[in-house]
Amino acid sequence: MKHLPVRKNIRLKDYDYSQPGYYFVTICTVNRIAWLGDVNVGQGLCSCRLSEIGNMVEIELRRLGQRYDNLNIDKYVIMPNHVHAIIVLTQRREQSPRPTTTMVDIVCVLKSITTKTFNKMNNTSGKTLWQSRFHDHIIRNDEEYQRLWQYIDENPARWNDDCYHA
Repeated sequence: MKHLPVRKNIRLKDYDYSQPGYYFVTICTVNRIAWLGDVNVGQGLCSCRLSEIGNMVEIELRRLGQRYDNLNIDKYVIMPNHVHAIIVLTQRREQSPRPTTTMVDIVCVLKSITTKTFNKMNNTSGKTLWQSRFHDHIIRNDEEYQRLWQYIDENPARWNDDCYHA
């Protein structure tokens, strides 16, 4: 059974993605190429063993909290060809002194920084690391939060059934 199919529509119409709240985000590599690592199964445990590129993505994902003082990365997993994260916006950042921060802005910054570093690491120019779109879900209650936390936690163990597994 495949989990969490990719939504065709981009964002919720008329929703303000700069609102404080909990957001579940999934970002996939272009063509779902397994650049970020591989799933390691051993002694009943499953985890994703990150590649050099996966390690770089993890560093930049963690740095988002330093870039945006109104953001926390609550939980994440980096899989071979995608990243799941629960991102918390703690307050709305108004226009001054910085522009309003939205989830789209945050994901675009992460994709931009990691793609530039990816190209430097591979001595390439203009190569794309990520798909142009990403999946998001606004977490509305504790039950959803617990379900998504568990989904992230168990994602490596379900890799063979994952909808992002090629």
